[in-house]
Amino acid sequence: MSRSYRHSPFMGHCSHSDKPGKILANRALRAATRQAFSDCRDFDDFIAPLLREVSNVWSFPKDGKGRIKKSWPDYAKYMRK
Repeated sequence: MSRSYRHSPFMGHCSHSDKPGKILANRALRAATRQAFSDCRDFDDFIAPLLREVSNVWSFPKDGKGRIKKSWPDYAKYMRK
């Protein structure tokens, strides 16, 4: 694997992955669901919250992806895995 390289010149901004943000968002969703379930009087009144209501994708650690330009000084370094 010492010769492996990226096949497409794209790289994430600021962070390696969105996993920590997704973990926190799903934890908040489960907590909001438990709270909503405990507040309802019977099952017909239960309205489950949506993921977008309890989290914000704009606050996740990774800020999208961008293209690595060949004019960058360390282009070969960024293209290695």
